Amino acid sequence: MAVDGKWEIVINSPLGAQKATLDLAANGGTLTGSQQAAQGSGPLENGKIDGNALSWSAKITSPMPMTLDFTGTVDGDKLSGSVKAGSFGSFPFTGTRVA
Repeated sequence: MAVDGKWEIVINSPLGAQKATLDLAANGGTLTGSQQAAQGSGPLENGKIDGNALSWSAKITSPMPMTLDFTGTVDGDKLSGSVKAGSFGSFPFTGTRVA
């Protein structure tokens, strides 16, 4: 599907730009894959895709354990949206397909 592949994203958080790599695959309305970042790596959870809209959750361990909830849209080789970081609020992210 349009979102399948490897992506590099940057989250604009109060701690500065946080980079992560995503491996994404869509199967019908389900989004699967993994996220690798300095703050923690692991499988995506609750992944959904509907047209160009997508959402997923990812767990991090640093600076503290929490679940990040992503919502965004894919447009060709660009990805953008927001990520909710628990009680810390939401922050924008952008990304590009690298493979």
